[in-house]
Formats: sequence, structure tokens, C-alpha cells
Amino acid sequence: MRRGAELLDRALEASVAGSFSRIGYRVRRRTQGFEPLARHRLDGRTVAITGATSGLGNWAARRLGALGADLVLLVRDPVRGEAIAERIRDRDRVRVDVVDADISDLASVRAAAARVAELAPRLHALIHNAGALLPEFTRTADGIETTLATHLIGPYLLTRLLLPQLEAAPGSRVIVVTSGGMYTEPLDVDHLQMTPATYRGAVAYARAKRAQVSLVAHCASALERRGVSLVAVHPGWARTPGMVTALPTFHRLTAPILRTVAEGADTMVWLAVVDSVVLNRAPLWLDRGPRPLHRLRRTAASDTAAERRRLVELCDRLRGLPAPACGEVP
Repeated sequence: MRRGAELLDRALEASVAGSFSRIGYRVRRRTQGFEPLARHRLDGRTVAITGATSGLGNWAARRLGALGADLVLLVRDPVRGEAIAERIRDRDRVRVDVVDADISDLASVRAAAARVAELAPRLHALIHNAGALLPEFTRTADGIETTLATHLIGPYLLTRLLLPQLEAAPGSRVIVVTSGGMYTEPLDVDHLQMTPATYRGAVAYARAKRAQVSLVAHCASALERRGVSLVAVHPGWARTPGMVTALPTFHRLTAPILRTVAEGADTMVWLAVVDSVVLNRAPLWLDRGPRPLHRLRRTAASDTAAERRRLVELCDRLRGLPAPACGEVP
């Protein structure tokens, strides 16, 4: 990166709003010369993506199809998923399969993983994009608070189950879509599952997103040794249906500077197409560049190796299986 562009990037990053808003994306795209995604092709490769029926996931799925990737869409609404799949098939002449999957339900995750394994013996990329910010406390059929199950436990289990398919594809990668909200919360395993009395939707969401990023940082080396890259991507503040519904006040206040869905999803797709050597440079990305895991001292102090190990133990306990090492297949 040229010196001037690097200094400008640092200034944007320090400002937070400048970095996360459309200002950050548009300035970086211009000053850093983002190469067009169309220069990359994914012909003959398969990408599985959760939450592909709207927002960032929908744009990413359509863009990946345009780059020649065969797709597996893991969705809660198969009817909507099939409608999207049909449009991609007609336009790009790629294979698109739809798999019914509720990522918060571990039985559904296991069934979906088995189906994906049948459809894609070699899986180039697994993108964990599904998410929800829920205003009320709920538990899943497995007894797990739904926010935590959706953002952490379900994706963790799905990754474990699909490791054989990822290992079979050279240069494969797992991409976890996180949120800038995670910067506000420490890693506190004992308080990841909130109770009905203490539940606040935005806090539960931010804590789960913090846990996502800490888990990525903890497990990346183990998966890299097995030939699978593991990264998280922060999309910035993008105007998605989920934001409008879950954070109406924030949406109203920031509307003039919100990113488009395409701008928010750009780095997600870029991480799916670049060489894995690039991915392995850092665990967290925004606007095609590595980003810090923490912005506050108190959150950095909480994110210790011991607490990360406790996080892995929690994930294994909640998924109902003995705890293996990070990179082992269950």
C-alpha cells in the first residue's frame, strides 16, 4: 500500500465512523485501487453460504454465481431460497442447490451438513453469514439461547462436520461474517448465555460476535495446518433488511452514511476468491485489509488464551460431543 493511502487508511480506522461507513469503503476503494472481482473466476468450485435469502448473503451468492461458482444455499425458507437459486441458474448457468437449514437448531445443522457433503465432496468455501438480532429472549430446542446458537454454536458445528469436504479442496476457506458491535464487548464465556432477566438483544448479539472473532483467531492456525483458511470479515455499517428491522434508531441516525449491500459484502466475496496465502495474513478483515481484533483495552485484556480455550470447551459442550482439539473432526 502506498504511504499516503496507508496513512489515510489509519485515519479512517481511528475514526470508527469513517471506517465503518460508506466513506471508508469508497475512499479505500479509490486510494488502494481495489481490483475488480470479475478478474477472478471460481469455475468448477463450490461455495456453501448460510443466510443467502436477503441482505449481504443474497448479494454475495449472486456475485459468486456470476464468478462461476457452483453454490449451496443453506436457508431457513426453501421457497425463497429456490426462487433465488433459479435466478442465479438462469443468469450464470451454474449449479445451485438449496438446503433447508436452521443454523440455530443443531439437528437441522447435522442434517444440512450431511446433505452438503453429498452435494459437494470438495468444498472451496463455507461462508457463515446467517444471523439475527432478537429483541426477546428465546431458547432453541437444544436449550441454548438463540442468539448464541445462531452465531456461534451452529456455525461451529457446521464447520466441524464439513471439514472433510473442505480439506478435499485445495485452498479452501471458512469465512465468518461478524459485526463491528463485537468491539464493544469483552470475551466472557461465563456470560455468553444471557438469562431472561438479563437479556438485551444488542448486547447478546455483540457478545456472540466477539466470541466468533475470538474463536476464529484461536482456531485459525490449527485449520491452516490442515489446508483450510479461517477468517472473519466485518462488513461495516450496511443498509440491510436486518439492520432496518433490528436497529431502527441506529438506521435512522446513520442513514446518510450507510454502505450499500454491495459495499458491505464486497470483502466477503473477495475473501472467497483471493489466494489463501493472503487470507492467512490476519484473522479479521474489513475493506480488503487486516483489522485489529480489539479497539478497547478492557476487551483486549479479556481475550486471553485461557478464555479462548474455555470458549472452545463451551462450544463442544453445547454441541453435545466430547471436546477435541480445534482442528479435529468430531
